[in-house]
Amino acid sequence: MIISHKIDEFLFTIFPELTGGGNDLIINTLKEYYKSGPFTPNVTIKDNWVTIEIDVNSIINQEVEFRKTVALCEKGNFQEAKPILSSLIKANPTNSEYHRIMGQIYSEEGNQDEAINSLIDSLRWDSKNGWALLMMGNIFSKFKSDIPTAMKYYDQALAVNPNDNITINNIGANLMQQGKTEEAKLYFNQALKIDNKYPNTHYALSLTYEMEGDLVASFEFGLNTLKLCNVRDGFFSNAFNHTTDVAKKIMDTTDVSNLINNYKSKLEFECDKLIEIIKDDEIQTAAKFEFAENYNREKHLVKYKPSYKAVEHLIMHELVHLDFATKARQIDANMLFISNQSHQNTFLKSIKSDLQKLEKLGIPDESITKYTIELFHGINRQIFNAPIDLFIEDFLFKSFNELKPFQFISLLNLIEEGIQAVTNDKIIELSPKSILSKSKIYNIIGALQFKDLFGIDFISFYKATKSELNQANELYNEYLEYSEDKQPGEEYELIKNWSEDLKLGEYFELVSESSYNLKNSDLNSILESIENDPYGINTPDPEREKEIEAFLKNQEAIGVNMAVAMFMVDALEYFNSMSKNEVKEIALEIAMQGTQGFSPEKNNYRISKIKNKTFSGYHILAYYYVSWAIALPEMLSELQLPFDEEYKIALSLSNNK
Repeated sequence: MIISHKIDEFLFTIFPELTGGGNDLIINTLKEYYKSGPFTPNVTIKDNWVTIEIDVNSIINQEVEFRKTVALCEKGNFQEAKPILSSLIKANPTNSEYHRIMGQIYSEEGNQDEAINSLIDSLRWDSKNGWALLMMGNIFSKFKSDIPTAMKYYDQALAVNPNDNITINNIGANLMQQGKTEEAKLYFNQALKIDNKYPNTHYALSLTYEMEGDLVASFEFGLNTLKLCNVRDGFFSNAFNHTTDVAKKIMDTTDVSNLINNYKSKLEFECDKLIEIIKDDEIQTAAKFEFAENYNREKHLVKYKPSYKAVEHLIMHELVHLDFATKARQIDANMLFISNQSHQNTFLKSIKSDLQKLEKLGIPDESITKYTIELFHGINRQIFNAPIDLFIEDFLFKSFNELKPFQFISLLNLIEEGIQAVTNDKIIELSPKSILSKSKIYNIIGALQFKDLFGIDFISFYKATKSELNQANELYNEYLEYSEDKQPGEEYELIKNWSEDLKLGEYFELVSESSYNLKNSDLNSILESIENDPYGINTPDPEREKEIEAFLKNQEAIGVNMAVAMFMVDALEYFNSMSKNEVKEIALEIAMQGTQGFSPEKNNYRISKIKNKTFSGYHILAYYYVSWAIALPEMLSELQLPFDEEYKIALSLSNNK
């Protein structure tokens, strides 16, 4: 086939890129345009006409076989590809690409000498074959350790195509291998200017900076690499292992104690309370914050498990909880997350059929009870923490650059745990489907943020349904809207919104902290008056005396000690935020004191684990009963305390019923 164009204004109209160029530009541009696979046309100019000669027969006869060869090579079937390619070379030995692919096959098979011979043939027929030049450079660099010769081919490839970022990247890689890191970075940066989304260049820069000892820069370029890779690609695995290794090296060589202490001091000043940071292997989560007010303490406590990776991040995370709460308190917007026995009963009803399935499997009642309580508290932790944690991690990422490697490793560990928790076959078999699904959604939301912050997409590992993915994305997008101009206390709106969307709102309630404290203050006044004057006989209020008299007669008739019931309300409120083990320690301490007997007339009993508080006889008996009811219910009857009715009344009155 012969195509002819007159070199006039019309040619420049249909090929505007030729405007103002000479014959070389016209020839090269039309060669590229009319090229078909490896078949390049012959383009000539004569008497103001440009002629394009296309060997249609070769294209028709050889194109199918050529594409078959390429497909076989892509699958690694080199032995099948070689005879087909040999036939093509025999039929058309002038085709540079045939020789270039044969060289690639030999190189993949480990025969670098034959690869060089084929690539030289390729370059003899087309000295501007950029891929052949690049492969020659790679072979001499990687397999022959002949850097000077490799550079000759790389330089020629650059001369052919100065905007070939891959060639520039490979030149930089060779310089890096020679230890010439400054020169290598020049090439890598030049390659990034051409294509800043080529992951290999970011990875090469990460390796280069590590060689120079700049671990922070190495970590940043490692993250860039991961952002540009698919998590299931083979290259991702190398980049991921390298980046995590660099992060761990930073953690091993970087002391962020000053960062933590400075932030801690700032918060102590703002909230006007000291903060103590302690190790605790008994807590159920990796770390937790205990507000002083909730534990009748003078200090706030940050507890963490020292066995967890990157605990520095966990400590900072917990401190931000206080930071957010303090800012919310300043505008009376802080909320408390209340979850009590009533909420737990609602939860148990919702999974009744699932519990029956566990019974049929022969699982002991005690194990089922323990499991369901842990499940209840576990989903509540997610309900409360998942939205707030997003704001916290965003704040840490933007505010503490020095902490990023710690945050990366820590969140990575938590994500891996989360994936295991919702995909483990045994967990799936035993868990209520509805709760497991909602837990998975909360986990995916965290993974979506991790992807935004660090560029790694673990979403597919959660094996979520389309519905779960859609809901997770919807909730995460709602968070993104809030995060643009977050105001103090708005995190609680997100807790409420998400729980309603996921139909989890019956398992807790959010209450205003100021209102809650006012109620507790009133309760404390009542308790104090009961201790000082159990029957109100010193209160100069005739109406109140009549009411109390009638009330006491009624209580006497039903055999209830209302003073004990009110003290039990106090105990339930106090124990609400404590772990079962913490309550158990108090229960055992009271039991030890109880061996000497408790007198209702005394009012100076003390419990070492409850600071700054004295108890009357009825008061400590109430704490005695409630602590055992919570921590050791199976042994409650052995106390022989006749307060079962009082406990029922206390549950009905308490916020923690």
